[in-house]
Amino acid sequence: MGLIDELLAEAEVKEEEQTEAWFDLLLLQIQQLQNQIAYNFNEAEKECSMINGFIIHKNAQLQERMRWLEIKLEAFIRERKEKTIDLAHGTLKLHKKPDKVEISDMELFIKHAKPEMLTVIPESVKPDLNKIKAFIKQRVVPKGVTVSEGKEEFTYKLRKEENENGEEEIRTPTQHPILHRIAL
Repeated sequence: MGLIDELLAEAEVKEEEQTEAWFDLLLLQIQQLQNQIAYNFNEAEKECSMINGFIIHKNAQLQERMRWLEIKLEAFIRERKEKTIDLAHGTLKLHKKPDKVEISDMELFIKHAKPEMLTVIPESVKPDLNKIKAFIKQRVVPKGVTVSEGKEEFTYKLRKEENENGEEEIRTPTQHPILHRIAL
């Protein structure tokens, strides 16, 4: 029986070694799977970066084309010398933005301001830009005030483009939200 006991003991040792080797192999497989997952994420990130670069380049070309078309539309309405032109796919408009009033020197302005140009809040005095604008239309520009004349601005309105409220949107040239989005 000594020989059988020895053979059994050797068989148990070999079985235990094989069992540990098998579980070690499982650990090796897990490590390889983790490495593959990391590699996949790295490759996906590279591909997304390439796609984003391509989309940005493509959209820049489209945006340039759109800007060129907007210039043509603006030239058309200016040539016609009309303020609004209704077309089948949208409306072209030319309107003057209001003058902009800035207080360039607050102390000088407050010193020479007429009462109708101010809004008095208890403990503070601040210029009322709308009242100043109305005052300037009838009289001279007060000291300490700078007037920037409103510029004429071109806009257009596309008929079939609706926002989330179901309303048509008015856009100034190159103000399209899709063109400023980066693909992810």
